[in-house]
Amino acid sequence: MSKILIIDDEIEICQLLDRFLTRKGFKVTTTLSANDGMRELKGGSFDLIISDFRLPDRSGLELLKDIKGLDPNSKVIIMTGYSDIRMAVEVIKFGAYDYISKPLFPEELFNLINQALNAGPENTPKQVNAGNAEKKSATQPSVKSDTSEYLVGISPNGKDVFKNLSIVAPTGLSVMLFGETGTGKEYVAKEIHRLSARAEKPFIAIDCGALPKDIAASEFFGHEKGSFTGALNSRDGKFKLADGGTLFLDEIGNLSYEVQLKLLRVLQEQKFTRVGGSNDISVDVRIIAATNENLKESMESGEFREDLFYRLNEFNITLGSLRNRREDIPLFIDRFVIYANAQLDKKIQGFDDEAMDKLLKYQWPGNLRELRNIVKRSVLMASGDMISVDVLPEEIVYNQQGGSAHSPDSLKEAAHHAERERIIDVLNKTGNNKSLAARILDIDRKTLYNKLRSFDL
Repeated sequence: MSKILIIDDEIEICQLLDRFLTRKGFKVTTTLSANDGMRELKGGSFDLIISDFRLPDRSGLELLKDIKGLDPNSKVIIMTGYSDIRMAVEVIKFGAYDYISKPLFPEELFNLINQALNAGPENTPKQVNAGNAEKKSATQPSVKSDTSEYLVGISPNGKDVFKNLSIVAPTGLSVMLFGETGTGKEYVAKEIHRLSARAEKPFIAIDCGALPKDIAASEFFGHEKGSFTGALNSRDGKFKLADGGTLFLDEIGNLSYEVQLKLLRVLQEQKFTRVGGSNDISVDVRIIAATNENLKESMESGEFREDLFYRLNEFNITLGSLRNRREDIPLFIDRFVIYANAQLDKKIQGFDDEAMDKLLKYQWPGNLRELRNIVKRSVLMASGDMISVDVLPEEIVYNQQGGSAHSPDSLKEAAHHAERERIIDVLNKTGNNKSLAARILDIDRKTLYNKLRSFDL
């Protein structure tokens, strides 16, 4: 049985890795500081050391040098909370086997651990990585794909969110995610799934806000052939497809009362019946639900079932808006530039100081979704290595100057801008309650959703 030493000052990370690696058959020892880690190393032998780069008593690089001084053949993997190319090159140069970025994806770490344990002494340090670390990180982040990436950030809310999702992930509790549109609720849901025992099973997402009421039951539970006009064949619903895994219900407040009742039954009994069917179908599905609306108001008005709310709300996490997480904006921008470079085959280094200042002061009503779209657009339009203010969208420049330096040239553009600003204003005044905003704007909620997408909000 291989012995692994974990050194990280975040107790939740230690507990998470301890549980995961113990299930994988490793003998795990955890410590919360570099000094404690060194005492463990002097008192016994370990096949692999996994250490955070930022520790309270010394840096990961200093610790790495001490470990190598104690045993030059020690294999060390360094964890870091954000991608830092210079740090990655340095730790590998001084003998680390490899580095990995937080948040950690358990299976990715597991594969890296196996590679390290199977590598001979001649592969430590991993010289090939020192030469390729910059190329690796410049083209893509150390994650499986951009659609599954989750970035913790350095803001208090970002840290709290990651702490809470790490705590609840290994359990079977249903989770409610609260936050404005675009704050990354689906990313958090995916991260909970990845850190759970269901990680190898499906993760299925449903946008309840875009789901027509007349087909909602069929989408959830499936239907039998001939059960309604157009049902030419029997079909499995999302619950069946997610069996054994996780079902993410975004904008849960949009479900009809009838579907809410059926959903409550599935949560209580883990059984459902297809539309037009008569046989119960058993499933094992974990529910993560999300909303940007005040469901307590919906419960008071009778639009949302109180018993369903409390069944879903076994554990809840609130995601802060981007305008209240401004210290995280540069981190997200760096990550999104990497993605955009890979998607657009560009080599943009980032935003210049003036452009970054504009981005930091903007209110970001569309949160992370809007930021990502604007970064991608800016990367596409940039002509040099750095992105200048000239390619930033008009609304960002307008927001900062109290008037647009690039006023719309046509009536159509002016109308487009005015409509966007009106929607943002109403959403801000209603606390991002889309149902209320739609009523104030005198449009239906589906039309509001379509406009939000067209405006990248």
